[in-house]
Amino acid sequence: METITLSSHVGEDGILHLDIPVNIVNVDLTITIILKPSDNFQQENKPKGKGWPANFFEETSGCLKDTPLTIDSEGVFDDLEEFKLS
Repeated sequence: METITLSSHVGEDGILHLDIPVNIVNVDLTITIILKPSDNFQQENKPKGKGWPANFFEETSGCLKDTPLTIDSEGVFDDLEEFKLS
C-alpha cells in the first residue's frame, strides 16, 4: 500500500479532478480519498442541508410581517371526477 498526499483546487463546477501517475499497469486498485480543506479555506454561505445557504432561515424568517401575502383567489379548477380510473 502506498500513501500519496497532494494538493489540488476545486473549481466553480465543484468537481475535483485528479490525474495521479501511479507507475503500475493492468492492476485493480482500491482507492480511498479523504477530503480535508486547506488551513486557509474559508467559504462564505457554505450550504448546509439541501443546499440552503448558512443562516438563510434565520435571516429571512419574518421578513414579510409588515407586508403579509394575500391570496385573492385560489383559481378555477377542472372537475377531475371524469378522470378517475375505474
